[in-house]
Amino acid sequence: MQALARQFIDFVHRSSSVFHVVENSAELLTQQGFEELYYDKPWSLKADGKYFVKKNHSSLVAFAMGEGELTTQGFRITGNHTDTPGFRIKPNPEVSAEDAYLRLNTEVYGGPILNTWMDRPLSAAGRVMLKSENPLRPETRLVDLQDPILIIPNLAIHQNKDVNSGFELNKQNDTLPVLTLLNDELEKEGLLLGLIAKACDVPQESILDFDLFLYEHAKGELVGLNQEMLSCPKIDNHVSLFCGLRGLLESQGGQGIRVLACFDNEEIGSSTKQGADSNMLLNTLRRIAFNLGLDEEGFYQALYNSFMISVDGAHAVHPAQGAKTDPVIKPRMNQGPAIKLNANQSYTSDAYSVAVVKQILERHQLPYQFFVNRSDARSGSTIGPISSTHLDINAVDLGLPMLAMHSVRELCGTDDIFYLKELLRHYYCL
Repeated sequence: MQALARQFIDFVHRSSSVFHVVENSAELLTQQGFEELYYDKPWSLKADGKYFVKKNHSSLVAFAMGEGELTTQGFRITGNHTDTPGFRIKPNPEVSAEDAYLRLNTEVYGGPILNTWMDRPLSAAGRVMLKSENPLRPETRLVDLQDPILIIPNLAIHQNKDVNSGFELNKQNDTLPVLTLLNDELEKEGLLLGLIAKACDVPQESILDFDLFLYEHAKGELVGLNQEMLSCPKIDNHVSLFCGLRGLLESQGGQGIRVLACFDNEEIGSSTKQGADSNMLLNTLRRIAFNLGLDEEGFYQALYNSFMISVDGAHAVHPAQGAKTDPVIKPRMNQGPAIKLNANQSYTSDAYSVAVVKQILERHQLPYQFFVNRSDARSGSTIGPISSTHLDINAVDLGLPMLAMHSVRELCGTDDIFYLKELLRHYYCL
């Protein structure tokens, strides 16, 4: 279990941006014999084939052919998201401050816990768009500045007496990272573009635009007396992606078609062309079915014989704030994945879909628990209700119980990674 957790830590450390996590996933798939497809090119699928396709370099759908008739066995789908809360760098970002510092202008992406990003060595990674022969198809290059070149300094307590009483950070002023100290010799204009060009080994004038995000430079690690916990960036939701990916790669046989859907932009509502609130997955499934010779009628038969497990984070009961959790249902780390329920369908689980996943868990003696919100607290949501609405199929929401969700470093149980991976592997093998 600890070995798998360390593999996850390595995976996250290599996945410095949403684009890198997709690229790393694609690399693992390719190593295991999966063939890359492209949405703008013809598909020719084989009955025993394994494939993946990327969208926007930030979403990915992988699928492997199984046994039986697709019309009666359908698709075995797991869904997760690739993005994490943080900071995106704005265009022309260099900002002088107090004639002493050069900062980068950023905006908040999603809902991070802002103060956890303070006083930590940071770097930046993402994608760069380069000039090309065809203006409609600029070249995409992934970039990772790698070095800890950025930091967001706190104000000293002597100058901010209320800092421990609840001080609100201003997103435009207080959270801009310092890149360097100003001096008379510094050429500050276009400094970031120069760093990007050097990292990509391209002329600066060839850069058209970029999508660059901050990330914590330090690597995750196992913590606790018995290393029973894992402190790591991006547990939400890279652990779900990692377990889904490993479950798919380790699965053998199974009926129907095994599908891993990794969506971008869940943290900002999923309403993008590469998000769960698009027809990306529906169109991909339809294209698979048609390519295998099914007509419209056959595709809908396959669809209504399908099932989806939406995998995202769940909240473990907090050691200091237990009252924030339901008084009866208190998820704990290392007690298995939590099946997520909400009366108002913020999670897609219902009695039917819960019964499906409970049978898989119990058949293979895997522990599980439940997660519900307090009745007087507003529930969060995830891709489950959105995806199942587009697909119109039965689906369940579950996730690993964790602490400090949306912190720059989150905390989950070491054993739970193994339990989740095994659940998804056995699900794919049905």
